[in-house]
Amino acid sequence: MNKLISMEEAVNLVRDGDTVMVGGFLGVGTPERLIDALIEKGVKDLTLICNDTAFVDRGVGKMVVAKMFKKIMTSHIGTNKETGRQMLEGETEVELIPQGTLVEQIRAGGYGLGGVLTKTGLGTEVEKGKLTINIDGQTYLLEKPIRANVALLFAERADEKGNLTFHGATRNFNTYMGTAADISIVEAQEIVKVGEINPDDVVVPGIFVTHIIDGGAL
Repeated sequence: MNKLISMEEAVNLVRDGDTVMVGGFLGVGTPERLIDALIEKGVKDLTLICNDTAFVDRGVGKMVVAKMFKKIMTSHIGTNKETGRQMLEGETEVELIPQGTLVEQIRAGGYGLGGVLTKTGLGTEVEKGKLTINIDGQTYLLEKPIRANVALLFAERADEKGNLTFHGATRNFNTYMGTAADISIVEAQEIVKVGEINPDDVVVPGIFVTHIIDGGAL
């Protein structure tokens, strides 16, 4: 199976109303060219799952400015004033999730787990409407798995089978999101032949990657 596709083919896999996971931390490790193409296409009514909403002029923040989301599930919005404005004005639903909980929910969705138990959020707004479980005298919140229709990821290098490597902090949520989506699209800074990546350096195996687009050198 040839996993290499064009940018046009990639954006056409994202449809109005989809739930979309996007890698990145303050825009670092975000598939910027793919985001720009989606903004140009004008996809709407998306649900975003992302570590944060970056900045108004970078990462998923540009999609926030374009009002492409009906709901945002994220760990913080403090660096993007537009996200906060849309939340306060009731234009976009924003669900704030503790960062560690969010990544564990994604991991549970990718690994077929029924959920994760955590003390984080007990006695706060986070607990409202959720099931609590007592184990050996300790109370935990049950946080359910999270999955998406499409994961949009970034990698430093990908081989033609989709085996991925990352540079530094760019790996962030990119390493889990590909496991928890029906379709995963990777914008790779460099694409190489199979065998050019040492197996010991592979962070995300190609089985979790559906499609690859050439992001070119940054």
